[in-house]
Amino acid sequence: ACTPAALQFIGPSTLEGLTRRPVYVDMFERKTALEHVELARWADLAIICPASANTINKLAAGIADNAVTALFLAYDLAKPCLIAPAMNQAMYAHPATRRALALLKSWKVRVLGVDTGRQACGDIGAGRLLDPDEIYGAVRRALRRRP
Repeated sequence: ACTPAALQFIGPSTLEGLTRRPVYVDMFERKTALEHVELARWADLAIICPASANTINKLAAGIADNAVTALFLAYDLAKPCLIAPAMNQAMYAHPATRRALALLKSWKVRVLGVDTGRQACGDIGAGRLLDPDEIYGAVRRALRRRP
């Protein structure tokens, strides 16, 4: 699943080609109204990557206004769930984002770290998405730990 904003960076055809699965963007475009629940039950692991400040704060507030946030609310947090933040350094340091990340961690959501360096906006600081190899390693470790 991806948010409509994610499609500004990568197209659905690319995602479908990489995953060999249909991309779920709109909660209401599929065959059943409960598809987000079915997908949440089906998944062995959930990863929200990249997770913007907007998405992180929605997850913590229980807002389900897109496919990703609806899947998260329907997902059993007893199964592995990872979040890979990616945003501007000021947004990452903002108290609302820090509070949301702490709340998600208290729910046993694994919040991955961020990289530090030059960001898309030109700022330098913490908030960049981790290297894909590090994210892949975290996913593999989470899958090995599940019961």
